Amino acid sequence: MRSPTSVLKRLVLGRPFRSDQLHQELLPKRLALPIFASDPLSSVTYATQEILLVLSLGGIALLHLTPWVALAVVVLLIVVVLSYRQVVQAYPSGGGSYEVASHNLGPTAGLVVAGALLVDYVLTVAVSVAAGVDNIISAVPELNSYRVLINIVCIALLTAMNLRGVRESGRAFAVPTYAFVAGVLIMVAVGLIQAVLGHAPVAESAHYDIHAEQVGLSSLALLFLLLRAFSSGCTALTGAEAISNGVPAFRKPKGRNAARTMSAMGILSIIMFSGITVLALVSQVKIAENTCDLVGFAGNCETDAQRTVIAQIAAAVFGGDHSVGFYYLQATAALILILAANTAFNGFPLLGSILAQHRYLPRQLHTRGDRLTFSNGIILLALVAALLIYVFAGSTTKLIQLYIIGVFTSFTLCQAGMVRHWNRELQTATTSAERRRIHRGRVINGFGACFTGVVLVVVLITKFGHGAYLVVIAIPVLFGIMVAIRRHYQRVREELTPDEASALLPSRVHAVVLISTLHKPTQRAMSFAKAARPDTLTAITINVDDAETRELQRQWEKYGIKAPLKVLESPYREITRPVLNYVKNLRRDSPRDVVCVYIPEYVVGHWWENLLHNQSALRLKGRLLFEPGVMVTSVPWQLRSSDRRDLERADRVPGDVRRGIP
Repeated sequence: MRSPTSVLKRLVLGRPFRSDQLHQELLPKRLALPIFASDPLSSVTYATQEILLVLSLGGIALLHLTPWVALAVVVLLIVVVLSYRQVVQAYPSGGGSYEVASHNLGPTAGLVVAGALLVDYVLTVAVSVAAGVDNIISAVPELNSYRVLINIVCIALLTAMNLRGVRESGRAFAVPTYAFVAGVLIMVAVGLIQAVLGHAPVAESAHYDIHAEQVGLSSLALLFLLLRAFSSGCTALTGAEAISNGVPAFRKPKGRNAARTMSAMGILSIIMFSGITVLALVSQVKIAENTCDLVGFAGNCETDAQRTVIAQIAAAVFGGDHSVGFYYLQATAALILILAANTAFNGFPLLGSILAQHRYLPRQLHTRGDRLTFSNGIILLALVAALLIYVFAGSTTKLIQLYIIGVFTSFTLCQAGMVRHWNRELQTATTSAERRRIHRGRVINGFGACFTGVVLVVVLITKFGHGAYLVVIAIPVLFGIMVAIRRHYQRVREELTPDEASALLPSRVHAVVLISTLHKPTQRAMSFAKAARPDTLTAITINVDDAETRELQRQWEKYGIKAPLKVLESPYREITRPVLNYVKNLRRDSPRDVVCVYIPEYVVGHWWENLLHNQSALRLKGRLLFEPGVMVTSVPWQLRSSDRRDLERADRVPGDVRRGIP
């Protein structure tokens, strides 16, 4: 019978895959789009809202500036999409911004990008899930008190889906993504047709007024507010780089398919973002950071949540908040926002695997699990994102202030690296057509580097005091951790490099068998030690009870065991220290000698039986491992309870498939 944990694992994850099935996980474009682009596609649900939230600080008077801010975001999105089309074709190996920066600007720039992307991926999960739950609460306000719990449950479900494998998560996420895109496009088309026919949709908040928190703004203050609104609207670009990190997951030709998917993502994002922004202005949507600033708000502004912008537009276009269209769009919006975290669940493990391969992160992140996913990276991402949700109480407004810094850090350094890449390519170009292509790519990436660099400065200035300073701290901390891990691996590698001294044979081998009671495990340990033919063989026991020690000595003589039994005195009833002192004394006389300590152990079949046995042996082994020139050998004795375990069905661990364990 399989253990309950094994059965549960198979139900959640499914059957394990062989390593040679990895090629079956490669994605066609129709599945790659929802997997890698669900984040930027879903960002349109809150990008317009973030612009309106900032402009509403100045009251209704500043809302007429929304189209200009949105236009700047659209231009930036076009630049980023064109720039990353160059990246995916020039670097199809999947390192994305990290590989570009490392290869062209050096390892320091690469690690800065890596740290920024890792932070961004964690925030993508937290913000996307929190925004999705916001839409659920907009449809069912009674769930507001369970916000954090719903967020964490959603993260757990996403984790389980991604642990099952890339293709399975792609199939599960494709329908909601395409359903959301269709719903938004239909809503935009219907709303614009209504406006053209003279029956423009009217939002439920159209008659609200907004109490301005910022009045009498100077020209400089107004410019700063506009820049802050622009930086908030730039959330529409989050996740745009994920395709460049996931190029290896595409079918061949990988670079071309990734570039086409990038273009499709950009076109859909621009159409949906522009349409939602236009309808928000046409339907006169009002929203504020502080609900109590909405004059005329129906409900208790202290406890009741505002409806999201997309919820208000859907209700206005489809004829109220009880219409089929409203619930359809809210359901698909909530789904895609939650599933948008899937972009991070694909990007974070891939990047973590590359960094682990380069020895900047623990090697465990490079290990594939049963379903050929980087399961350790997936679980790590889920745990950190859930912690953020808990700390910030699932508030999208608070979490989104931490967003974007990492995105534009990676954008800027990646595009700067691409400029250097094209400069190097230009030196080897032989034809005029090839030179024109390189010049065109360099212009696109150069403009992208300048544009995203300016946006990065704007975002830093406008969001620093609103929580972005936490990201500014987190990225250097991650950088330092990765450098320290790299140094550790390098130091270990140098220390373990083979040399002549390590190949020398020991002068003598002293076998020491630990004895507590004379029984079958003890006899097996003695036989095994004798079979190794050591230079000396000694059995030792610790005297913690005089009567038990005398009984052991009597049995030793009775069975005529041909090896000396040495009794080590322990007046304070310690076991570990007397053994350590004895072993140290053996090596002190001849440092080139080796001591091999044999420890008999029971193998039990139930976890609770481990609590009753082997605790002193575990502690002793842990201490002996730190002694130079001492080898520790466990001699197992399988108890009958262990026979019930089906070794052929033993639970797998991450890495079994990669190591070829059947």
